[in-house]
Amino acid sequence: MGNQVNLIGNIVTDLSLNHSLYGESFYYTSISVIRDSGRADVVPVMVSDRLLDVNKSYKGRRVYVVGELRTYNQHDEDKNRLRLYVFANELCIIDDSKDVNDVFLEGYICKQPTYRHTPMGREITDVILAVNRAYGKSDYIPCVLWGRTAYYARSLSVGSCIRVAGRIQSREYTKGGETKTAYELSVNLMEVC
Repeated sequence: MGNQVNLIGNIVTDLSLNHSLYGESFYYTSISVIRDSGRADVVPVMVSDRLLDVNKSYKGRRVYVVGELRTYNQHDEDKNRLRLYVFANELCIIDDSKDVNDVFLEGYICKQPTYRHTPMGREITDVILAVNRAYGKSDYIPCVLWGRTAYYARSLSVGSCIRVAGRIQSREYTKGGETKTAYELSVNLMEVC
């Protein structure tokens, strides 16, 4: 199970070149996935030129993506920011289907869980999950656990292996007068490995 993402949604941005490696070019786009509540999560996706004709516009097209949730550190001026995205292993243009935002991860807690309550009194625990990938690399994925799961997760220690299922969540916040977007995994199921 390690790291799997399944998305169905609409492409909302044109492809933009990120980098090339060994004759293969990788492009960023964003996919809008509608929650049951009607709110949209806009998910960044990296796709190879081997999966799409990069000379076409796919803006507004409906797609099915199978991939992995990945992170990297972006160096901005004097600080690092953790960036989260979906690396597409498969991508198909589809006609119609219900929106899907399913993520399954197995990894290790790499920072002590932070337990708190929302202003509405709901229990919440923040966890950073280290998920291994090929060639000795790892992705560090911010996860948010809710309710009873949050209460249980608060007592887990660094190094604990857990499996989680949830969805990629995007949320906007304001810092220093600037609107920014944070991405995290909103967990609805968790089990200890």
